[in-house]
Amino acid sequence: MDQERENFSRNAGETEQEDTLTDRQGHPIHDNQNVRTVGNRGPMTLENYHFLEKITHFDRERIPERVVHARGAGAHGYFEAYGKAGDEPVSKYTRAKLFQTPGKRTPVFVRFSTVVHGSGSPETLRDPRGFAVKFYTEEGNWDLVGNNLKIFFIRDPLKFPDMVHAFKPDPVSNVPGPVGMFDFVSRSPEATHMITFVFSPWGIPANYRQMQGSGVNTYKWVNAEGTGVLVKYHWEPLKQGIKNLTQKEANEIQGMNDSHATQDLYEAIERGDYPEWELCVQIMSDDDHPELEFDPLDPTKLWPADQFPFLKVGKMVLDRNPENYYNEVEQAAFGTGVLVDGLDFSDDKLLQGRTFSYSDTQRHRVGTNYLQLPINAPKKRVATNQRGGQMQYFVDKAPGQSPHVDYEPSMTDGLKEAQQTAKPHQPNYHANLVREKIDRPLDFKQAGDTYRAFENWERDELISNLVAALIQCDTRIQEGMVEYFTNADEEYGRRVREGLDQAKKDRGSDAGESIRDEAVQDAERKSHGADPY
Repeated sequence: MDQERENFSRNAGETEQEDTLTDRQGHPIHDNQNVRTVGNRGPMTLENYHFLEKITHFDRERIPERVVHARGAGAHGYFEAYGKAGDEPVSKYTRAKLFQTPGKRTPVFVRFSTVVHGSGSPETLRDPRGFAVKFYTEEGNWDLVGNNLKIFFIRDPLKFPDMVHAFKPDPVSNVPGPVGMFDFVSRSPEATHMITFVFSPWGIPANYRQMQGSGVNTYKWVNAEGTGVLVKYHWEPLKQGIKNLTQKEANEIQGMNDSHATQDLYEAIERGDYPEWELCVQIMSDDDHPELEFDPLDPTKLWPADQFPFLKVGKMVLDRNPENYYNEVEQAAFGTGVLVDGLDFSDDKLLQGRTFSYSDTQRHRVGTNYLQLPINAPKKRVATNQRGGQMQYFVDKAPGQSPHVDYEPSMTDGLKEAQQTAKPHQPNYHANLVREKIDRPLDFKQAGDTYRAFENWERDELISNLVAALIQCDTRIQEGMVEYFTNADEEYGRRVREGLDQAKKDRGSDAGESIRDEAVQDAERKSHGADPY
């Protein structure tokens, strides 16, 4: 195709140079400033083909915004395997080929994002940060989709749509605020741990380079014998370290630049200061672990590092910026169900719910054939019997495959099943089908552990941020959250209550009036009048 285009371009002669503007049909454009009209003041005519092509494409040049993770930045790089998990051969735990050979490099694309807010929102807002990595492995793609924080708000996927609705702007006024969020989490005790992180300085990373990443959910690794182990993934910054912001610092930065994290990532890579992360895993045998206080499949919990140490398995380097933001960052599509041989799902309910939701979202948002886009396509051969659909631009056909055979099995020239070369992982299940909460919810203990592990200034910042948000909420919501914080740590709950009491005294009867409300009023009080023109 490229050779044909080159031949045609040569035949175009002197009237068309390499930098000549054309339309999508290849027609040279001689006037890109004026539409065709009846006289220079008259109405347009319908045959303005160039204008119609240009404006109709413009009308459609944004795909639907992600419901979550709408604001993002991305970069290309590589993952380099160590060949070990800690001091042991990695093959003891997984047969996934990308991990086996020391020094082996696998291309990656990473998309960082804020979670709740829209695509035009500032990058200084208090919010978890998405950390999604697409590995283009020799066995096909693997997507490791997670956040900067190692836990989550909920453990059951049935609550996810309600959680996001509660965190989004008010459905009537479209004004964002903390009331809906705290109304939801004040009835969701498992969220206490995550709230403790999000309202501490960990809720506003300084930028995308200097933050951790985590797979959040529990997955499995499977070795050549078909034996599975539970695994959690962690990205730890190497040379650049970890940095967070206080609310005051974030406010000041937002006043100067609402895209500081995107700019920071882009410019660091442009100057050759390539960010690096080390991939570490925690490994646990694949059983219920009754000796633990918590369920290891619970995504609201941390696995204690002293019991389940971080084992280094490789490092990731981001060394190339996208050539086009829309094609590579906006259209990048990730899913927790995108695994390669040797990687598997655990029974983590939230993970299983995400596995359907993520890929379903991409089919709606980008289109049925989103996996044919270069940023999403694997860097190995693809051969399927899937045909048609919106924006298909080639057929996933194998060399020698009959174009008439788009099904399997077939006695003629169709596709054949791959041979199983390693033992399959076959977990055994024997239980009733139920709707029940897990047996060991332990909703508050780790939240208290986290609170006590914070430095003094981090605890002060946490209390200040919580009070500033909760003072805007109904008294019933305040009481519910104070009860949760007290269950986590007596001092934690007491300090939030005292902060709320003081805020009410300071503000009198208008205790619910927030800084945001004051800003609305200041816009009128402090503005400058002007005469009409």
